[in-house]
Amino acid sequence: MTAPLVGVSTYLEASARWGVWDLPAALLPAGYPRLVQAAGGLAAMLPPDAPDRAAAVVARLDALVVAGGPDVDPALYGAERDPRTGPPAPERDAWELALIRAALDSGTPLLGICRGMELLNVALGGSLRQHLDGHLGPDIGVFGEHLVKPVPGTRYAALVPEAVPVPTYHHQAVDLLGEGLTAGAHAEDGTVEALETVAGEGWVLGVQWHPEMDSDTRVMAGLVAAARG
Repeated sequence: MTAPLVGVSTYLEASARWGVWDLPAALLPAGYPRLVQAAGGLAAMLPPDAPDRAAAVVARLDALVVAGGPDVDPALYGAERDPRTGPPAPERDAWELALIRAALDSGTPLLGICRGMELLNVALGGSLRQHLDGHLGPDIGVFGEHLVKPVPGTRYAALVPEAVPVPTYHHQAVDLLGEGLTAGAHAEDGTVEALETVAGEGWVLGVQWHPEMDSDTRVMAGLVAAARG
């Protein structure tokens, strides 16, 4: 069976270093393509592009992953910026929103990771909590860990039926759920840790944590299986 082609959105950085070079770069932590590959997919990086090209890109994919990254611009959900919210990434916001909408319109299986889950919620009219404590790691750039409990009967629970510790690094989270979305898992403090479309609305899942930093492939395997289907 041919391995599904899974596109993964990328960062766009003004400066990145490798070897003797310090240049603008489209980049992605290696955990993302490795997780796609471990789950049986072929990984393709999707750097920011003109939003009107998103539908053509998604049409060539079997599945889409919207990766983690900077905070979503609160203007996109009609909120004033909290002082603790990071600087906006307008090119990435526009591109990934267009990718998400193209995937939803075409029925392409979609997985949002951390920022990707937040942006999925915003794309469907939801809002975000701009800051919460206890979900970052012990230090800057170091992932933490906390328990995530599935909601019985959800798509996420079908993939991961038990409570599991997950790698986490975020200070924002879902507030008001977007239209047609339901919570698939919660942290012990009640934070929405997974969301998904209701049954019969295609394969769409968001997780607030970072599965690319874990050895558990079940979430990505679910996406790859949906792509094969």
